[in-house]
Amino acid sequence: MAQELMWGDTEDIAIRLHEEHPGLDPLTVRFTDLHSWIVAWPEFKGEPKESNEKKLEAIQMAWHEEFQDA
Repeated sequence: MAQELMWGDTEDIAIRLHEEHPGLDPLTVRFTDLHSWIVAWPEFKGEPKESNEKKLEAIQMAWHEEFQDA
């Protein structure tokens, strides 16, 4: 069974995004799209309304680190 994810699982979410969207520069992704992708995952158990700009930006920056390291 896949690990359940919540908004605070920034690094795990970033890794998953990097795996699903290789080559995509995270800084070009709108927060609305980022939010939609994350909440659509079956293992994401966070409340969609609990996200905010700070949380999405943290995820985007962690994803950007993964992107740069690749």
